[in-house]
Amino acid sequence: MTETAALESKTAKFQARRDRLIDAAATLINQHGLKGMTFANVAALVDMNQNSVAYYFKRKEMLAHAAYVETLGRIAAKVAEAATRPDPRARLRHYLHLVFVSHRRMLLGQDRPMTVLTGINSLPEPYRGETSALYQSVLRGMRDWFGPTATPAELAVNTARAHVVLESVLWQPVWLRLHAVEEFDRVERRMFELWEHGVAPLGSALATMSFSPAPASAGRSEVDGDAFLRAATRLINRDGYRGASVDRIASELNVTKGSFYHHLEGKDDLVLACFGRSYDTIARAQDDAQAAGGTMWDQLSRAITALIEVQFFSDGPLMRTTALAALPAEHRGEVIAQSNILARRFAGMIIDGISEGSITAVDPLIASQWLMSMLNRAVDLHDWAERLGRERSVATYAAIFAHGLLSDAARAA
Repeated sequence: MTETAALESKTAKFQARRDRLIDAAATLINQHGLKGMTFANVAALVDMNQNSVAYYFKRKEMLAHAAYVETLGRIAAKVAEAATRPDPRARLRHYLHLVFVSHRRMLLGQDRPMTVLTGINSLPEPYRGETSALYQSVLRGMRDWFGPTATPAELAVNTARAHVVLESVLWQPVWLRLHAVEEFDRVERRMFELWEHGVAPLGSALATMSFSPAPASAGRSEVDGDAFLRAATRLINRDGYRGASVDRIASELNVTKGSFYHHLEGKDDLVLACFGRSYDTIARAQDDAQAAGGTMWDQLSRAITALIEVQFFSDGPLMRTTALAALPAEHRGEVIAQSNILARRFAGMIIDGISEGSITAVDPLIASQWLMSMLNRAVDLHDWAERLGRERSVATYAAIFAHGLLSDAARAA
C-alpha cells in the first residue's frame, strides 16, 4: 500500500468512527434529551471505551455540537436542492418530499439518524453561537425560496413563511409516529395541501380575540407562583435550560428564591410546571374562543389570534418545545401527550368546521399539529412582530394558517 493510500485509509477509518459517535449521540439525544447523552452512554452504544470517545471529542458539548451541525448540514442540503426548482410552490413541494423520503429511510434503518434540534439553546458558548448561525443560514435559504422582495413588508412575510416551514418539519417527527410508514405518501399530500391553501375558504376573515389572563387566586403574594413561571418561561425560551437558574429568575423578579422551593423540587419540576402553565393558557384560549360563539372558523381563528398575540407581546409566552431536550424521557412523554390532547381539541374544532362548511376539507389531525408548531414558533418572532405592530403582525402570521404559505392574504394583512 502506498503512503498516500495508507493515509487515505486511516482518514476514512477516522471519519467512519467519528460518524458512528455522532450517530450514537443523535440517537441518545433523541431518546433521552441532551442531559441523557453522556460519554458513558455513547461509548456503550458503539462498543468503545470513554477514553476512545474523548480522543474524537474532548467534551460532551463538542459531540453534541457535531451532532447538531451534521443535522443542520443535511437540512441545508435539502434547502439548496429545493431552491433549484423553478418557483416557490415547486420548491416547497420538493422540500417536503425530501423530508418525508429522509424520515422514511431513517425509520427503516436505511439512513443515518438526524438529531432533534430542540437542545441548541442549552449548548454553552461558543457551540451555541456557531450552531445558531447555521440555523439562521437555513432560515435565510428558505426565505429566499419565496423570491425577491421589493419592500420591507414583503421581506417580513417571507421571513414568517420560512419560520413556519422550518418549525413544521422539525415538529413532524413528534406526530408522524402516530402514522404508519405506509401512510406517509398520503400524509405528505395532505401536509402540502395545508401549506398551499391553509384551512379557511377563500374570502374567510379572521375573527380576533385578545386574551384575558387567568384571574389571581385569593391570598397570593404580589409576586406569586404564576409570575415566577412566566419569568422562568421567558428565560428558558431565551437562554435555554442552562441559563434559567432559580437565582436568575428570582433576580429578574427582584425577590428571594427561598419562597419558591416548597413547590419546585428541582429544575425538571420547573420545566414541567412551565409547560403546564403554557398548556393551561392554550386551553383557556380555546374555552374563551368557543364561548364567544359564531362559526367554527370564527372560534378557531379567535383562539389562534389570541395565542399568537400572547406569543408576540405577552410577558408570559408559551414554553418553547426546545426545553423538551432538557427533560428525561418519561417527562418528555408526558409533555408531548398533553400537547397532543390540545391538538386534538383543535382538530375537533376543524372537523366541526368542515361539517358546517366554514373550514376547508383538510386532514384535521395534520392541520392541528401544524397549528401547534406555528404557535410554538411564534415566540421566536417577537422582534419581527414589534417592527410590524400588534394588529398587522398577528394578522400576517395567522393568515399563513388560514390561507397557506403562497397566498397573497399574508401580504395584504
